[in-house]
Amino acid sequence: MHTQNPYDLAPSREVADQLLSQMTLAEKAGQITQVEKNSITPEDVAEYAIGSVLSGGGGNPSPNNPETWLQMVRSYIDASHNSRLGIPALYGTDAVHGHSNAVGATIFPHNIGLGATGDADLVERVYRAAALETTATGARWMFAPALSVALDPRWGRTYESFGDDPELVSRLGAAAVRGIVGETSNGSSTALASIKHFVGDGGTAWGSAGPVEWLDFWDDWGDGWKIDQGDTRVDEKTLRAVHLYPFHASISAGALTVMASYSSWNGEKIHGHHALLTEVLKGELGFEGFVISDWLGLGQLDPDPYLCVVKGLGAGVDMVMVPFEYKDFISTVVAAVEAGDIELARLDDAVRRILTVKHAIGLFSSFAHQDPSLDLVGSSAHRVIAREAAAASAVLLKNDGDLLPLSSGEILLAGSGAHDIGNQCGGWTIEWQGSAGQTTPGTTILQAFDHHSLEFDVTHSMTGSFPEGSCWPVGVVVVAEPPYAEGNGDSADCALPADDLQAIEEVRARVDHLVVVVLSGRPVVLDAVADQCDAMVAAWLPGTEGSGIVDVLTGTRPFRGRLPRPWLNMWNRGHGLEGRR
Repeated sequence: MHTQNPYDLAPSREVADQLLSQMTLAEKAGQITQVEKNSITPEDVAEYAIGSVLSGGGGNPSPNNPETWLQMVRSYIDASHNSRLGIPALYGTDAVHGHSNAVGATIFPHNIGLGATGDADLVERVYRAAALETTATGARWMFAPALSVALDPRWGRTYESFGDDPELVSRLGAAAVRGIVGETSNGSSTALASIKHFVGDGGTAWGSAGPVEWLDFWDDWGDGWKIDQGDTRVDEKTLRAVHLYPFHASISAGALTVMASYSSWNGEKIHGHHALLTEVLKGELGFEGFVISDWLGLGQLDPDPYLCVVKGLGAGVDMVMVPFEYKDFISTVVAAVEAGDIELARLDDAVRRILTVKHAIGLFSSFAHQDPSLDLVGSSAHRVIAREAAAASAVLLKNDGDLLPLSSGEILLAGSGAHDIGNQCGGWTIEWQGSAGQTTPGTTILQAFDHHSLEFDVTHSMTGSFPEGSCWPVGVVVVAEPPYAEGNGDSADCALPADDLQAIEEVRARVDHLVVVVLSGRPVVLDAVADQCDAMVAAWLPGTEGSGIVDVLTGTRPFRGRLPRPWLNMWNRGHGLEGRR
């Protein structure tokens, strides 16, 4: 099946061919190189004709604010124009739910929450706002959206998926791409989408993941990396029907980069899988953009670094997220081509694809230096969209006696998520793994109650501990998974923190009615909670705008969310589940 990308790439391909004819072998190798920003100077970007620089999770300037982000990104891009041919570098960042590395940016709900909305128009508006904030700081490449069809909630990247239904993931993924691209495909606010991770990362088998080579402290991760980067053990028909399916629509919507998956398919690493990367993606799907490796992804292909490069490029990877030893990588590529282990035509194809994409999104145009206003970053208009999305994502799981919506009055508020921006946002927020606390400006659930027009009288205690004999008509406990990302979030039991379970018991003894709000990146085990509460809400990871959750708790907005995947069977037994899709 061939897809039609909305870009007219023919003129850009002509420009790419003209440049390619002038490039040395070393310059070609530099163009397929992506380097982490802390590992390279702007001067070396020019000297080695580097194709791309990135900020990974936590790859931030100091101090971390929109102004320093723009200065940092511009330093690399401006330097790239001083290379022999003046080919502009492309700056990428892990903007997976907003410009989520930047302090002060609007942080939107993670994809699992957006999947609960089922609203393609809302998803497109969310990703357009995220793209505007990202491009305002000069970065034009967003490593999003994930098109993973997450089948096992124990996976630590479940929240990056829109759900377990290939049709839902396809529809919302394409909407996200449209939002990233925007109405003008080569304007200064146009960003590159990077649909990921190709292909099958949401279907890996528990226990199939091995040690992650770039984690020097592997043994400290406990239960981590049990399924992330593992093996998807399915036949080709299933791989196509479930995991490949969403990529069709997003390529048609304008995705010009695809990130390869760390995972394997029936024992063969995707980064080295010629049949999938070249024959299927670039052949059958007609993908005309370029394939980017994941962080150190080629390093998993072989114990010999030289063979890693040969196998990865030969399979169809076009740009390599090195991300550190770029000089060694460039010299390896040059040596492999000179030795005939990498065909020059394959290298030329990779460079041509990269240059074509750069030209297509306007990096060679004069307006490439005309950044949108930094006032867009964290703007009130974008926070309104984020609040709407947080409310639309909330799923009402239980509501005995129609306790919700709450009316004005006294409330006892407790739990680790009640007054914590970091817990609301989850992983991939400011830092790679995210962290609890006031990590970036936003509104917590406590603050939203305090400023609500219904004038609630809120008594707050994170642990729910109060003097004996005190009581309230209603208690709200906001339980939260601690922030995590990738394999560190792999969990055998999907359990809530013990402190939050204790807080529920403490509050239950002091209130007439109890509401439990669950902040989580996936369905979690609620057996110990279900019978203790009158109402329960799955709020997922709503981002910086906690007012959206209070909106649905108070009836300011109706509950619209539907589960984007079934809740855990261990809780379903014996309990009603109102939020079914």
